[in-house]
Amino acid sequence: MNILKTTIFVAAALLLGSCADLDLDPLDTGSSDSWYQNEEEIKASISGLYRVDFFPIDGVKWNDDHQSRDRLNDFTAATLNGESWDVCMRWRNAYKAIARCNILLDKLTDPAAIGISEEKAALYRAQVLFVRATQYGLLTSCFGDVVWVDKEITVEEAFKMGRTDKSEIMEHVYEDYDKAAESLPLTYGVAQEFATKSAALALKARYALYNEDWDIAAQAAKDCMDLGVNQLYPDFSELFLATTHHASENILSWPYSLELDMVTDSEGNIQGFSPRNRGGYASEYPSWDLFASFLCTDGLPIDESPLFDPHNPFKNRDPRCAATIVEFGTEHCGVVYDPNPNTTEVYSSVMGKNITNLDCKSGSQYASYNGLLRKKGVDESWINNGSFKVAYDYVFIRYAEVLLTYAEARIEAGKIDKSVLDAINMVRARAYKTDYTNSSAYPRVTTTDRNELRRIVRVERRMELAYEGQRYMDLIRWRLAEKVLNRPDYGLLDKDALVTKIIAKNLWFWPEVPQIDEDGVADFSPLYDKGYCKIITKRQFDASKNYLWPIPSQEVITNPYLGQNDNY
Repeated sequence: MNILKTTIFVAAALLLGSCADLDLDPLDTGSSDSWYQNEEEIKASISGLYRVDFFPIDGVKWNDDHQSRDRLNDFTAATLNGESWDVCMRWRNAYKAIARCNILLDKLTDPAAIGISEEKAALYRAQVLFVRATQYGLLTSCFGDVVWVDKEITVEEAFKMGRTDKSEIMEHVYEDYDKAAESLPLTYGVAQEFATKSAALALKARYALYNEDWDIAAQAAKDCMDLGVNQLYPDFSELFLATTHHASENILSWPYSLELDMVTDSEGNIQGFSPRNRGGYASEYPSWDLFASFLCTDGLPIDESPLFDPHNPFKNRDPRCAATIVEFGTEHCGVVYDPNPNTTEVYSSVMGKNITNLDCKSGSQYASYNGLLRKKGVDESWINNGSFKVAYDYVFIRYAEVLLTYAEARIEAGKIDKSVLDAINMVRARAYKTDYTNSSAYPRVTTTDRNELRRIVRVERRMELAYEGQRYMDLIRWRLAEKVLNRPDYGLLDKDALVTKIIAKNLWFWPEVPQIDEDGVADFSPLYDKGYCKIITKRQFDASKNYLWPIPSQEVITNPYLGQNDNY
């Protein structure tokens, strides 16, 4: 009966229906009557709140940085609905965590009753408040107005609760983060990841930025920077490898371990990003849109820089370009990667000889449809002797994002000074492996024009944070999704067309320079009109509704007070 009682209360707080099966008796919570009786049970419950399930990262396939052959998804096909898996899971897991947080906070109001000192109780409350604030940050980002629950409630109360205005919820979120930051430590000095003071300030800054609370975002980011705990990792490429764990740049992250049979992603997904020459599928890869967005080494976009050569498109580009996308003719995962259809053989250092090139259209019709392959974080460890099991850190937020959040918030608030330029330049200079004060070693940002800086910081975020789950929400909050997600995905011509039209002229990739507009978006339609490329897919985005997610259908059916977001 105790377990049933707790289950009912949790279900009420979650307002759950049939989206997914409810975990009726989780080992880290038990019954609110029989559990939470001592410090060990409190610690176990808090540890359960820090599972990655409660810290979801937006999909890297939901935006214009990625292509999945000719496949679309709910976000790129405008088919998101109240039954969509991501919709149901984001809602379900957030409210599951919130329910557990509220129970824990109630139990921690009288720490003496469970034999805990006030000092430790303050730390535990801070860790719980951090989780609750983050859940509401996630929920409001996706759904807008949601149900605010800050205590255990009855079933009757749950079914009569409507949604609270997002701005009111965000006031609670900022308050929770502030309270958490007061008691959270700078570091735990151990491998297990819980929230730190930096994490509370960094995520407060992120969600304030999402809500256009510029001053709050800038101050939280500045407070995080002033702690001096986190630093930019010196090597951008190395930061994302599976061999790099607990980097000081990672503010909130979870390490994975093959020795403990903890893999970061499914074997199928890993194969999707891996080259065909090593047994992968090359079915998941960067878009031409992303490739075109990387600046040249003079700091100019490719259509303005005299350094850009479309026939040698990796030359003179920001170092993050070749760190994110595999450069043609370079070794990747033990084999030279060359999607040029003229290159029928490539050298394999694994085999010690030339092998048939399966990563070009001449070698396989299923080679990357646009000739690109992801490099960021991908190396031999992803192949792992053909097992495709890899354990790289799961990073929820890192310091580079905090610097760019500070810069963007100050720019939007019209408070532009040297600190804004310094924040952008620190991130950019790291890509060139130099200090930001060494102005001759990288294209330093010097302008103070607000419109120009807005464009610069947006491009900087795209170059820096590609494949880290940030691009989708950037498109949403910048109101650019209706523009870029209603454009086609372009790629290479089929093999026969390449042979008859392109190869003889050595124009197999980009015969001319794509034009970049004021939003940093490339236009490939001139290449298509001239027959140099083909449309792979046609993305779609419905601006009348897709800037918010629908409330899960079963929740609306169960509780008529919830209502539904417009046009769903």
